[in-house]
Amino acid sequence: MAELILKKGGGRELKKGGPWIYDNEIDRVDGTFAPGGLVSVHDFDGYDLGVGFYNPASAIAVRMMSRTPGAVIDRDFLARRVFDAVEYRSRVIDMSSCRLIFGEADYLPGLVVDKFEDILVVQSLALGIDRMKETILELLKEELTRRGFAVRGIYERSDAKVRLKEGLPLAEGFLGPEFETKVEIRENDVRYLVDIAEGQKTGFFLDQKLNRKAIWPLCRGAKVLDCFTHTGSFALNAGKAGAREVLAVDASALAIRQAEENARLNGLQDTVRFQTADVFELLPELEKAGEQYDVVILDPPAFTKSRSSVKNAVKGYKEINLRGMKLVKNGGFLATCSCSHFMTPDLFSDTIKAAARDAHKVLRQVEYRTQAPDHPFLWTAEESLYLKFFIFQVCERV
Repeated sequence: MAELILKKGGGRELKKGGPWIYDNEIDRVDGTFAPGGLVSVHDFDGYDLGVGFYNPASAIAVRMMSRTPGAVIDRDFLARRVFDAVEYRSRVIDMSSCRLIFGEADYLPGLVVDKFEDILVVQSLALGIDRMKETILELLKEELTRRGFAVRGIYERSDAKVRLKEGLPLAEGFLGPEFETKVEIRENDVRYLVDIAEGQKTGFFLDQKLNRKAIWPLCRGAKVLDCFTHTGSFALNAGKAGAREVLAVDASALAIRQAEENARLNGLQDTVRFQTADVFELLPELEKAGEQYDVVILDPPAFTKSRSSVKNAVKGYKEINLRGMKLVKNGGFLATCSCSHFMTPDLFSDTIKAAARDAHKVLRQVEYRTQAPDHPFLWTAEESLYLKFFIFQVCERV
């Protein structure tokens, strides 16, 4: 195994428990290696820091697999990682549909596997883990079968552009026999048809499962506005909870068609109404028309995927939250979230606070939540915490 030597002062985040080494922290590599291959990582003074896979083409040059010096990364090692990931989920969440592997948070960096009933969807984002993908999936199928879960098929959604930075082509399609790519799942007693081939990312956002359930008590008998509804998940939870009427909005006509299909699946087509519109344009129109809602839900896509665009993202989050607050009846509720890890909890809180000030509203916090526990985050890997979810009661100033 080649030895990778850090510069003096390099690897600061790694030494705090972080999972990565950046290319500008590396002094040299002694020995031969293949891109994506395993290397033994040493500090500038020779101290052994563990084993990771090294990709010289990537800004994230090393992704650590083990902090044990000389660790052997073989099938048995990967089997232990897979067992730990599945065992954890079995203790913290309903496994009928859930995230089974969450990259660095499960010590399998760059790999995501979601389970939708008896279908697995895999997303591989790093060269080193891509080479281990087939073995990990075999082990995962064995572990699930041992626990009584059937696996009917596997579909790959490695179509994220970050693969290009790893020197990997985009990849999508069946890994094994073909099957129907629309899969019905049930979550919080709501039924969904998940399109794993055409839906965003792996097909459905499982990370909001418990946050969607958290709005149920607020929605009984309520008039609800759900913005950025995607395939209707928050809107349908509001309908199931007993909302008297729900308006759900998204800019994607495809997403709205899927949401309408999901509404019919749940018998909510008369309660939940869908509209294809730009939320930034629609909110001022609703305000001008004098509309008021008992509950407003803001679940936007990530407005920033890099540090360089954070400033513009803050403007976007402030705008929708300000407009959303103005549409909430006095004493009503606002559920608002951000799914970008660059939008830190403190920055997101400050942005909401600024929006409330400009909207002349007082916010009373009901809950603060993050992603569901099948998407765990490591305190030593800040990037694994990405979802922030607030529920506020919105009141006029007194």
